[in-house]
Amino acid sequence: MSTYSTNHPALTLFSELLVAAPSGREEWLAEIVRRKLDEWGYAHETDAAGNVLVRLPGSKPSAPLICYAAHMDEIGMVVTAIEDDGSLRVDRSGGLYPWKLGEGPVEIIGDVVQSGGPVIGVLSMGSTHGGVGDKAITWKDVRVITGLSPAQLKERGVRPGSTAVPIQSMRGPVLFGPVDDPLVAAWTFDDRMGVVALLRLLERLTLEDLQPVHPTLIAFTIHEEGGGQGAKIVADRERPEIFISVDGAPIPAGAPLKLDGRPAIWSKDSLGHYDQRLVRSLMRAAERAGTELQPVVYNGAASDASMVFAVGGAYRVACFGHVRENSHGYEVARLSVFENMLATLVAFVTIND
Repeated sequence: MSTYSTNHPALTLFSELLVAAPSGREEWLAEIVRRKLDEWGYAHETDAAGNVLVRLPGSKPSAPLICYAAHMDEIGMVVTAIEDDGSLRVDRSGGLYPWKLGEGPVEIIGDVVQSGGPVIGVLSMGSTHGGVGDKAITWKDVRVITGLSPAQLKERGVRPGSTAVPIQSMRGPVLFGPVDDPLVAAWTFDDRMGVVALLRLLERLTLEDLQPVHPTLIAFTIHEEGGGQGAKIVADRERPEIFISVDGAPIPAGAPLKLDGRPAIWSKDSLGHYDQRLVRSLMRAAERAGTELQPVVYNGAASDASMVFAVGGAYRVACFGHVRENSHGYEVARLSVFENMLATLVAFVTIND
């Protein structure tokens, strides 16, 4: 019987990044990113906001600065109140809805993380024996059972404003479908797979002794899910002419996207049109790399790039990345899309178009 290969480099790196990183608590993921950069010999810096930055000289120093960004934060829950029995009332942080989670274990990140790790709780939506039936569940119907008293939670630094995410063991990744080009699923690739793509780009540049054409800034940003604050800070300080987000592409109803290994390129989103010259350049880079980008228009999505553009942080912006089903949930992508993302990035970064 054929079996799935479990040593794919994108999945191996993704699995290393599966620490909790809700908006405002990206520090553990940032530390892993810095460790990887150290392994490959890259100088890096972390700004006061928590963004991790790598600066690369271009073979054409007079060319405009390009910033490539992937955000480190993930969607999650935020504690709004602690009940007398130690259960937690929660609301969404980013675009998370309770029906995407169901009931299951979560880790609550307090101000005091002891040797045993974050506080573990179980997301609860109540009993179905009381006539709940098929009603729509909202955050007001949800609580997290902790088994701890309010005093014990206080000792662990759990308070209103603490955040929570599904526990690491529930996150995947899981391979299924055809063995020769399987589907892969995980609790939100968003945007760890963008982080993976930029880390692998840096690794490839080192291994093959390649240099970007443009002066280049690689940015691993904080707090995209709450409004792109990290990317806005980077753009305001660095003033790149071009800002490119490496992020996933959801498939809302009617979107002309397929899970066939081709990445997607955003042409417009809820904040406006992307730079069509960049869209065409990235599409040509994909063709040179032996793949193709699927163009898409969104009415209910935004990226670090479009949020930067909306505040005048860059003249030209683009966003591209893997196509994913079940966005902001247990997401599904074609495994080959991650190699095609990397190949497109390498072609775009190193060849003057």
